[in-house]
Amino acid sequence: MSMTKVAAIFADSEVYSGKEVTVGGWVRTVRDMKNFGFVELNDGSCFKNLQVVLDTVSLANYAEIASQNVGAALIVTGTVTFTPEAKQPLELKATSIEVEGTSTPEYPLQKKRHSAEFLRTIQHLRPRTNLFSAAFRVRSVAAFAIHEFFQNRGFVYVHTPIITASDCEGAGEMFRVTTLDPENPPRTEDGQIDYSQDFFGKPANLTVSGQLNAENFAMAFGDVYTFGPTFRAENSNTQRHAAEFWMIEPEMAFTDLKGDMDVAEAMIKFVIRRTMERCPDEMDFFNSFVDKGLKERLEHVATAEFGRVTYTEAVEILKEHNDQFAYRVEWGTDLQTEHERYLTEQVFKKPVFVTDYPKEIKAFYMRMNDDGKTVAATDCLVPGIGEIIGGSQREERLDKLEARIRETGMDPQDYWWYCDLRRYGSCKHAGFGLGFERMVMYLTGVSNIRDVLPHPRTVGSADF
Repeated sequence: MSMTKVAAIFADSEVYSGKEVTVGGWVRTVRDMKNFGFVELNDGSCFKNLQVVLDTVSLANYAEIASQNVGAALIVTGTVTFTPEAKQPLELKATSIEVEGTSTPEYPLQKKRHSAEFLRTIQHLRPRTNLFSAAFRVRSVAAFAIHEFFQNRGFVYVHTPIITASDCEGAGEMFRVTTLDPENPPRTEDGQIDYSQDFFGKPANLTVSGQLNAENFAMAFGDVYTFGPTFRAENSNTQRHAAEFWMIEPEMAFTDLKGDMDVAEAMIKFVIRRTMERCPDEMDFFNSFVDKGLKERLEHVATAEFGRVTYTEAVEILKEHNDQFAYRVEWGTDLQTEHERYLTEQVFKKPVFVTDYPKEIKAFYMRMNDDGKTVAATDCLVPGIGEIIGGSQREERLDKLEARIRETGMDPQDYWWYCDLRRYGSCKHAGFGLGFERMVMYLTGVSNIRDVLPHPRTVGSADF
């Protein structure tokens, strides 16, 4: 049986008008008027529902269809008809309807608004709601736009390891991967766990970043990017943190911090434009029911020239308003979300890159500036959310890199291969990381990261 997608019918309504089609989908609502009725059908191909008109004359099983519960799966054959005088532009006048799968009266999604908290308890069903249908379609379109942006610029897509022995961020917040028996692990003579008997022969973890591995390929291909899952065992149960999330991490050879920021700005604008072009119904929904200023804010970001300010300059600006913040700002402190939003929403009134942070609050691989106090790092801040991208020019000088590794309490020998890149044809290079879920949150106005992840993994929660 050949089926037509609902999205195709709405996209080419003039072509399909008057034609017989067969569609398969799930019931959103049923209205029975005794001799005729209406079914709102959604097949997942687009945000819109298709209105199916049924009557007792055309359907011998009218009573069976009219008694179906929300969530039932139907296969409908009928004629596409324009309805310019009605709310919907077209409808499907059914000539036959087959019940593919019934739905019980206990189906938890009814024709009413459900809270996001409730829907998180039924993650397997929440994609059927308007909110999550729209959110995950935007996620899909945004992911494609990321690949489109980098592929159009000649970047090579690299799959970096999920299992690693390196801690890119140096924070130690990693998930251990092991085959050892946790109840009775082998021990060394001094009583420590003997990881030489583990699967990899040494401690291994889930990766927090693909950056270091991507740099290997940047030194061969020039411009590369990764887009994959990352894992952070940070015990932070907030709306912006998850234990499993996706990261976009480009690395570019022969590129300095300015070039890094130029690419980051272009990427954000490209993804916003593509999503708004390809998801108009979803964006209208979010603008109406989630964040009423969303479309205007995104249009502003997509057309504005991003500001640029050094960390030192930003601190001086913020110190003048310390009485307005829960956390006071001083040079050397990391900026909080309230500070980042103040800069973008009150001072610059547009996205802004903050550059040249104190070395103490940034990772070991960032290039030391000539002042010996700051590194060539940048955070991209956007209105409404704060930081969305973190990046830097990487330290390409071997002696400086090894000194920073030691300074942060690590052993350069553990990063011998990373140091090798500085021995064999080193060059200036830069990159950044974009937490994909942060981007989807920004595109949709959804405030909780749990609601833009298909199956969120957070502190105390991994049920599905």
